[in-house]
Amino acid sequence: MRILGIDPGLHLTGYAVVEAKRFKPALTEAGVIRLSPRMDASKRLVELHQQVAELLKEFAIDQMGVEQLYAHYKHPRTAILMGHARGVILLAAAQAQVPITHLPSTLVKKMITGNGHAGKAQIQKSVMMLCHLPKPPTPADTADAIAIAWVLANRLTRIGV
Repeated sequence: MRILGIDPGLHLTGYAVVEAKRFKPALTEAGVIRLSPRMDASKRLVELHQQVAELLKEFAIDQMGVEQLYAHYKHPRTAILMGHARGVILLAAAQAQVPITHLPSTLVKKMITGNGHAGKAQIQKSVMMLCHLPKPPTPADTADAIAIAWVLANRLTRIGV
């Protein structure tokens, strides 16, 4: 089973493909979709949708994990922009008939680092160790996407999906 983990954003969207195996997930691919902040937001959303749809098709994704929307009352604009990005990502998955799991960032952080409020550097280091990478994945959006895919793979293999 192939799982796509997504850390949504309108500038950088982290993604990771993990092969869910019975005893330990295996990282297949990871990176970021870079969208120019100079482009109109609607054009960025079209580009994001196209790139996610391409990932779903290229890697024959069976499940997708997406970071759940979290809004801090001090930064409502950020939540709105992330909501736009999540919307086109969810649309691409629905069009490809790929089931979606929404994961709270605190749960992902807790499962990866043992701390539900871990910082970016801690997640990067934990992902590096879990995946036996020579260095922490950068940017942090990539590490977040790997963590999301890894947690979902572990959840699915434990319940026998």
